[in-house]
Amino acid sequence: MTLKSDERFMALALNLGRRGMGRVWPNPAVGCVIVRDGVIVGRGRTADGGRPHAEPVALAQAGEAARGATVYVTLEPCAHHGKTPPCAAALIAAGVGRVVIALGDPDPRVAGRGVEMLRAAGIAVTTDVLADQARADHAGFLLRIVENRPFVTLKLAGTLDGRIATATGESQWITGPEARRAVHMMRARHDAVMVGAGTVRADDPTLTVRGLGIDRQPVRVVVSRGMKISADCHLAQSAHETPVWLCHGKTSDASAWVEKGAVSLPCDVSAGQVDPAAAMTALAEKGITRVFCEGGGMLAASLLSAGLVDRLVVFTAGMAMGAEGTPSLAAMGVDRLNHAPRFALEQVQPLGGDIIHSWRRV
Repeated sequence: MTLKSDERFMALALNLGRRGMGRVWPNPAVGCVIVRDGVIVGRGRTADGGRPHAEPVALAQAGEAARGATVYVTLEPCAHHGKTPPCAAALIAAGVGRVVIALGDPDPRVAGRGVEMLRAAGIAVTTDVLADQARADHAGFLLRIVENRPFVTLKLAGTLDGRIATATGESQWITGPEARRAVHMMRARHDAVMVGAGTVRADDPTLTVRGLGIDRQPVRVVVSRGMKISADCHLAQSAHETPVWLCHGKTSDASAWVEKGAVSLPCDVSAGQVDPAAAMTALAEKGITRVFCEGGGMLAASLLSAGLVDRLVVFTAGMAMGAEGTPSLAAMGVDRLNHAPRFALEQVQPLGGDIIHSWRRV
């Protein structure tokens, strides 16, 4: 195969893997394509819930056609016995002739061992094909393994002057139906949707994915130092049906929510609120790799101040409220420009009557 062919088939594998985003945690959303004589004979992605992995799914589809074929996989095949046998061993047993890997796996149980197993079995291995794209796709998994925290996308939706509600608290709806549908699509591609206590009190949200035919909902996370939130709200009342996790202060009482099915994750408190780094660690240790934060202003400001926002998505509506409106971010104590969190622009596009712009952390 030529380099161009390798990239073309790897791009297909990456597209397959993306279909698992938000559905396969704590495992990475891996895609796999098997090619023989220029024809795709097998394809697969990590199954919902994380198993089976992408490679055995593709091998099962390929059957005997996998013998001597080239396998394209977006992350190094695992080399350890977990709940399933190693994927590297499955590739060897299938008699594949070559394996093309986008990105190495930093998990200490793998970390080059998968490549070593394949090469020791006489299989040709090519690495780092579309590695940058794979690194972006697997960012949540990589951060969880290397830094013990998930990838965080912060969503802000407001007016031209950065307001999210009027002085009286009216906020629904600032952006249009197209923007709201896009938000549901973003929720579906993350393992968890997160809000602060103020948002729960003000909006009583459900935080579920609706209108897209999605059958696997993200975990709903509430961050609250004191848990001064009524257990009669939508989130608490539906906790037995769709998971609700609570990142709260260690001395606060979350028992009313726990009785309704919520999971308690006590966290350290810093500067009068739940320490954002502690909350992210608690989520990572439960297997979460990708978090979609929808505010409010205090939680958003704390994540930005702590340098924990990896991607910023902003929906801007064509209206203005003035200084009396509620700002999208709480005070951050920035007194010099070089102390302000910086982001690099990724994309700007119109969406109905609004604009969506996305930014990545510098």
